[in-house]
Amino acid sequence: MLTGCNNGAHKTLPFIGSTQATLTAPPDTPTPTPTPTPTPTKTPTPTPTQAKHYAAPPFTSSVATVTAASLGKSWHAGCPVGPAKLRALTLTFWGFDARAHTGTLIVATVAVAPMREAWRRMYAARFPVRRVTPIAAYGGDDNRSMAADNTSAFNCRYAVANGPKRWSEHAYGQAVDIDPYENPYTLDGRVYPPGATTYTHRDDVRPGMIVPGSTPVRAFSAIGWGWGGRWSSSPDYQHFSASGR
Repeated sequence: MLTGCNNGAHKTLPFIGSTQATLTAPPDTPTPTPTPTPTPTKTPTPTPTQAKHYAAPPFTSSVATVTAASLGKSWHAGCPVGPAKLRALTLTFWGFDARAHTGTLIVATVAVAPMREAWRRMYAARFPVRRVTPIAAYGGDDNRSMAADNTSAFNCRYAVANGPKRWSEHAYGQAVDIDPYENPYTLDGRVYPPGATTYTHRDDVRPGMIVPGSTPVRAFSAIGWGWGGRWSSSPDYQHFSASGR
């Protein structure tokens, strides 16, 4: 027999003609146990979060007396009505942010009930209003109030109109201007408030715009008030009044 090494494995080889060959094999390597395939953990399907809906409060209103001091520069001696015939009507209104807000209008005592009803209807229909603040907060300056897109009622001033000078219906506390920026007044080619020219294009109806058949028009028509948007030569889309002027 011959002995030798082949790749480090020792083996015994027979001579030619031998009837048996004996091989010394390397020790057996144990067969590895298969690692079981892990069962994936099922992630539970998350429950969709329910959208939180804003619960709008009910419409409310309250009435308080006013004084010459509280009216500030919106009233002065010689106005057609005095503080004793005016009231502060505080009420709920719907904002552009789709939330309820509280604002105050100064109106004639006789206008409290109809005004309240019109605003109740507007709130129920979710017509958006920017802000509702007595114009005394703007020093009685109608231009400043309009520039702030403020809705206001009483203001002892003359009418912005052609013809003889006369008191505005606002001076009687029986008129209201709503969202003046979205609903400008046009007179002799001038737009009030300045800068609201884009809203003179009334076919492009955007939030807060008062157009024929809109909620404010229906609400004030129901209480018998007229809308300035129907004035052909000088439409005043923000304006509603008891007299229609």
